Amino acid sequence: MATKLVDLVYWRSIRCTGVVFTGLVIGLASLFQLSAITVISHICLGIMSITFTLRLYYKLLELMRWNPGYHPFQSHLDEDSSLTDKDTVMLVEEVVLLIAFAVTELKRLIFIASMFDSIKFVLLLYLLTYVGVETNGLTLVIAGVIAVFSLPLIYKKQQVRIRKIVRAMKNFMKKIKNICISLRDKVRPSAAAAAPTPKPAAPPAVKQKAKSK
Repeated sequence: MATKLVDLVYWRSIRCTGVVFTGLVIGLASLFQLSAITVISHICLGIMSITFTLRLYYKLLELMRWNPGYHPFQSHLDEDSSLTDKDTVMLVEEVVLLIAFAVTELKRLIFIASMFDSIKFVLLLYLLTYVGVETNGLTLVIAGVIAVFSLPLIYKKQQVRIRKIVRAMKNFMKKIKNICISLRDKVRPSAAAAAPTPKPAAPPAVKQKAKSK
């Protein structure tokens, strides 16, 4: 399953990826005007109109003895898409772990387990309020689908340039961080530099024994 998704994302089969990508974008865009039930019904009707026509065509060839009983979709029918007990248990465990992790992270952020992480979460929620005013969830889903089918291919073709840009950005952020640290050290000197250095203790005087005459 994962291999098929990777093949679709990287456009290794242009025909399959084009059909899936076009269908997803058109189906999601149709939800702006129609309900989800209507869109799904029309998509299924469109697919079945093609499959039913081909099945009737091959059946007609079989009746005319021009086709030895060949089913045009036999490969799809023979494909085993069922899950074994082990696969089902692993899938359920992964879903439960993801849900538990999400609940734990939300509790940690909402109840201020870490002040810095909670501040970042508040800023993210504040930015999402502006995003919600300008767009809706369906628009974000369409943008996400386009990004999934375009960004990996762009990265694959422009991998060297993207790595150079990322390396330059990391160096720039590192320089800014070093400048901020140096300014902080100048404004607020370290405690070790501010504390007076203790004077070394004087060595004890050596008592010389009087020599006996």
